Amino acid sequence: MGRRIRVGILGYGYAGRSFHAYLVGLEPRLQLVAIATRDPGRRERAAAEHGVATFETLDAMLAGSDAELIVIATPHDVHAEQAIRSMDAGRHVVVDKAMTLTLADADAMIAARDRNGVQLSVFHNRRWDGDYMTVQKAVDGGLLGRLLFFEIGIWRYGPPGNWRARRAEVGTILHDWGAHFVDQALRLAGAPVVTVHARAQHEWPGVEVESFLSADIGFANGVIGRTEVVTRARLGKPHWYVVGERGALTKEGVDPQEAAMVRGEIDAAREDPANYARVVTEMGDLQSEMRLTTIRGNWRAYYAGIADALLEGAPLAVTAEEGRRVVGVLEAAQRSCATGEVVRFEGAL
Repeated sequence: MGRRIRVGILGYGYAGRSFHAYLVGLEPRLQLVAIATRDPGRRERAAAEHGVATFETLDAMLAGSDAELIVIATPHDVHAEQAIRSMDAGRHVVVDKAMTLTLADADAMIAARDRNGVQLSVFHNRRWDGDYMTVQKAVDGGLLGRLLFFEIGIWRYGPPGNWRARRAEVGTILHDWGAHFVDQALRLAGAPVVTVHARAQHEWPGVEVESFLSADIGFANGVIGRTEVVTRARLGKPHWYVVGERGALTKEGVDPQEAAMVRGEIDAAREDPANYARVVTEMGDLQSEMRLTTIRGNWRAYYAGIADALLEGAPLAVTAEEGRRVVGVLEAAQRSCATGEVVRFEGAL
């Protein structure tokens, strides 16, 4: 085997353990060598599960390990400071989504990348969700005609917990899973963002973040995209609803990789055919209805791309600049909720 990139993970909660440590372990060109977490029980668990050196803090891991790539799997509000410290120590960085909470912090992270000559990527693994890839292919292939409007979201019942319930650490309810939806929306629309208009409700007593947040994103090409996260819904809506000039698409269900990954068998993920996308569209002078077999998702591709970039010089699949665009939309949505205004971007986003 050729050279392997040595990886350290900061944070060993759900994201650090079930996503990053697991997926890094599936990429043969990466080698997990260190894990840092303040929780003694998690350090003990990390050592038992991976046989790697463990540390209490980022500084201790930077000083005591030879990790070349630092994966940051911590609350959103500390991403920028931790990423900058890692890059200033000469390490490459993968930061979990959302990249950070403000455009100013995102710009500071990109500046640290540039002055240190290292790589910086954001963990938008849901670009490799089967549902998103299927919708993107249908739109790119012209199946619906010119794209007009789309909606993507998640509607569930139950309040967020731990740091995801605290505004200072998470941002908004849209900053968690919704950050992936914004990333997908930006790619699907394929044009600069010109406006963001968001609305919110707060219906969980003692929880600082929203129970409902819906953000309408206006694009320079006239497309309108809506991203929505709801935690007070006992009955949901289709995960995707897409309208084009000639047709429309609905898609139920979310990608099955997460549940399989938590069981330690991501390659066993299979989608229920009942959740395949339904399309009604015009073909010539005829109206046609069809079901689209979902493209199989592939979260392995994210860290394969990181290895390609660090070992082969390939372009990053997810760049810091793309992560910055997501931050810009999320920051605007938070401001719009607070003020009721439509946030307009004078420059390109």
